[in-house]
Amino acid sequence: MAERELKRSERAAIRKLVTELCANYDSQDKICLPLDSPCYMLNKWWTGAYCRYFEKAVLPVDAALESAITGEDTSMRQKICPVCGKAYLPTTSQAYCSDACRIYARRKSERERKRRKRQNQP
Repeated sequence: MAERELKRSERAAIRKLVTELCANYDSQDKICLPLDSPCYMLNKWWTGAYCRYFEKAVLPVDAALESAITGEDTSMRQKICPVCGKAYLPTTSQAYCSDACRIYARRKSERERKRRKRQNQP
């Protein structure tokens, strides 16, 4: 995809992701900790080169922004949690979005299994 100027909404979304989710961003000093300088992503105007940490760890959180910036369809990588209905990016063969949903589904299936077992006993 050819480089283009970022839209105002895309720039605002990038700034929000960096300030809220980036582990390398120090909000008190407003710097990137590994570089010890102002964060490159906060003043980004063009598509193209991105901070590697931002691209791999922070950008996948917002799938719509990721697909708009990279030009790739990221919706195929997302899954819908069968318990809460939230969309998430799975790691390996992850079936649920969180440990809480996994525990809830496991307890529900155990309850149903026990109920069936009790109904079949003489």
